[in-house]
Amino acid sequence: MLFIPKHPDFYAVWMGKIHPPEHFRGKYSVHEVHYKCEVARILGAKAPSVLLTLRGVNTDSGSVCREASFEGIKQNGVCHALLYYSRVFKTDMELEVLRYTNRVSSEAHKEVMKAAKLDERIELESIFLHYCYAQGGMRHTSYTCICGSGENSSVLHYGHEGAPNDKTLSDGDMCLFDMGGEYYCYSSDITCSFPANGKFTADQRAIYDAVLKSSRAVMGAVKPGVAWPDMHRLTDRIHLEELAKIGILKGSVDDMIKAHLGAVFMPHGLGHFLGIDVHDVGGYPEGVDRIDLPGLKSLRTARTLQERMVLTIEPGIYFIDFLLDQALADPAQSCFINSDVLQRFRGFGGVRIEDDIAVTAGGMELLTCVPRGVEEIESFMAEAKGSTKSFDKTMLSQQL
Repeated sequence: MLFIPKHPDFYAVWMGKIHPPEHFRGKYSVHEVHYKCEVARILGAKAPSVLLTLRGVNTDSGSVCREASFEGIKQNGVCHALLYYSRVFKTDMELEVLRYTNRVSSEAHKEVMKAAKLDERIELESIFLHYCYAQGGMRHTSYTCICGSGENSSVLHYGHEGAPNDKTLSDGDMCLFDMGGEYYCYSSDITCSFPANGKFTADQRAIYDAVLKSSRAVMGAVKPGVAWPDMHRLTDRIHLEELAKIGILKGSVDDMIKAHLGAVFMPHGLGHFLGIDVHDVGGYPEGVDRIDLPGLKSLRTARTLQERMVLTIEPGIYFIDFLLDQALADPAQSCFINSDVLQRFRGFGGVRIEDDIAVTAGGMELLTCVPRGVEEIESFMAEAKGSTKSFDKTMLSQQL
């Protein structure tokens, strides 16, 4: 049963034709449609013994949804838990839409990689937006685009009003582009990291390979029954092992883990639920508690994985001065850090590899499809530079 607003006749002057209730009954495939001003009369005539209304806190964002309130209606219960439960587990139709959002957004990311040019303040964000809208029918993105390069690639939510996506790409920069299109309210959330000039330096390759290794290890371990915090711990261990191989860290990895050193290089959680919201609800239902430890406390869910859950897997390694300075000032952490080697990575920025996955009965389905390996990225960008089909400003000016 759907209740719609009853607009005055003059509304049609500004907003177009005012459709009758029957129009919305067919559009939304519901049994009955009435006006909101009729709620008390309609429900009063049907005399429901219990009226369930939505009320609750999104345990991820902390936002409180406003409870429905109708004059003359006594509310006897709440159904927040039921609704967020239904959003966590996706239907076949929802999965198909999420595959579509990922397919289009993946292609848009590839267009951005093709268009990346040095010494230009090219609006790579606009290329992503244009592709999603023109080729995918996506009028909106799932969130504000993050287009960081150089040291800005270590700013986790770069691109906001205080730090907009406006830096010129420079030779030697590492780019981190976190962008996702939205289709019919269903989100995607993809991050690609690549060198601005199309060729990884030895240090860039080492950090990128470390993140890719943790990403693929998590993908190999994901299946129903796996605890999501364990996947975060697996990521931390791999990152610390790889940073030790590079020479940035030294000593026992087990002891590094006890000192929570992983959170210095990856302060955010491994991933989150995805669906109607980019950070979807249901992460901490009753009985699932947040883990109050560095890194782990930033996890957006601590649940055990089940079939039909859709999540992001987004490990990252970042060189954030604030966190590095804190670690160097802490004897419990500084003893593991080779300061001279670390200095080489000051200003490096960061690497994040983010894919969207659906948990299946036997493991997971990878929804995202973009170049991931170092050789694959370099080959893709080199091929794009030699192609006349690359989206660039010259083409745009010719079209205009």
